[in-house]
Amino acid sequence: MRFAFIIDPLDSLKAYKDTSVAMMRAAQAAGHAVWVIQQSAIHWSSQHGVCADASHLVMLEDDTEWFVVMDRHVVPLRDFAAVVMRKDPPFDIEYVTTTWLLSRAEIEGARIFNRPQALRDHSEKLSVAEFAQFAVPTLVSREPALIHSFIDTQHDVILKPLDGMGGSQIFRVRNDDPNRNVIVETLVEDPLSHDGTRTIMAQRYIPEITDGDKRILLVGGELVPYCLARIPKAGETRGNLAAGGSGVARELTARDREIAGALAPVLAERGLLLVGIDVIGDWLTEINVTSPTCMVEIFQQTGFDAAQMFIAALEHECIVPV
Repeated sequence: MRFAFIIDPLDSLKAYKDTSVAMMRAAQAAGHAVWVIQQSAIHWSSQHGVCADASHLVMLEDDTEWFVVMDRHVVPLRDFAAVVMRKDPPFDIEYVTTTWLLSRAEIEGARIFNRPQALRDHSEKLSVAEFAQFAVPTLVSREPALIHSFIDTQHDVILKPLDGMGGSQIFRVRNDDPNRNVIVETLVEDPLSHDGTRTIMAQRYIPEITDGDKRILLVGGELVPYCLARIPKAGETRGNLAAGGSGVARELTARDREIAGALAPVLAERGLLLVGIDVIGDWLTEINVTSPTCMVEIFQQTGFDAAQMFIAALEHECIVPV
């Protein structure tokens, strides 16, 4: 089959740890052709439908020179067996526009994963509201008074924007923090217009973060049996690997399986073939659907190949009647 991956620029990917690279290598190992597309190359015309300037890669084992471009031309997305959307956030208007184009491509016969409508419908922060029974006390608001009231009630909270990734702009704020006013002001101020406010999330601080922020992968409605616990470095409250955290692979606990098992079939039914949920202690904190990671670290430490599991799930989707 021909699989196309919509990814960030090739020279920005770190092949030794990148999940998208692991997926593409697994696809090639399974006998499929790997093509890559940049978000900016996707376009629609009334004559040809949704197309993209796509490059056919041969994947190499070397992590420095990890691919060779064999061919490049404009291809209708419907001509691929499947298109895998792996573009990183920010989830801005250009990202949304891309999902609109991908939805159009679906109407024309393309198979897109994760499905573009599901990407639009599932805010990676706010989606926990659907599964509130697994979440810590949480507030989503743009009103500073409500946010301060939440801090006063919960005493120790995490504040974060709804569109961040990799631990960016995450603050831990206690009710007696002398900087709490400026932190709230900074987060709720609209970063584009500086006029008005933006919505943010506040969650009660979970002390078990010291034991790791667990990334649990759901593939085609099934659980990867290992998570990656991302442990904060000294003096940090963020476990994100991008923020300096270290990753330790572990078997899922009974509580991990309870949470992930409840979410997996629901999300898979909506066309979310790969999901990465974040669990701290016994609590669900995020549902990541845009470009979940940690496959490489789990494979290196346990031998379990989640990338191969994903390609098998993708193959299955391609033989299921539309």
